[in-house]
Amino acid sequence: MAQTVNEVLTAATDSVTVINDINTKGKASDHVTASDPSAGVTQADANARVKANVDHLSTVLAYDGTSDTPNVKDASDNKSSYTTAISTGNTYISNNS
Repeated sequence: MAQTVNEVLTAATDSVTVINDINTKGKASDHVTASDPSAGVTQADANARVKANVDHLSTVLAYDGTSDTPNVKDASDNKSSYTTAISTGNTYISNNS
């Protein structure tokens, strides 16, 4: 059974949480893991995690009802927290590159 728009957006809220937490705590966030444990967590690791979540949210918001996905793009659901998180994430990456 295909997911509904609400189910998809509810699941995408995890990405909003990750982006907002890293934006607040930086590489000290529990959501950042080291790509090289011997080197510890780097800013590049934090940026990569933010980018992955920004990309995920962008993909979800572009769902158009094809390929067994609900039409999130045209749905009237409030998507402001997702678009705000994308903006926050892009700004974080820009400011920390």
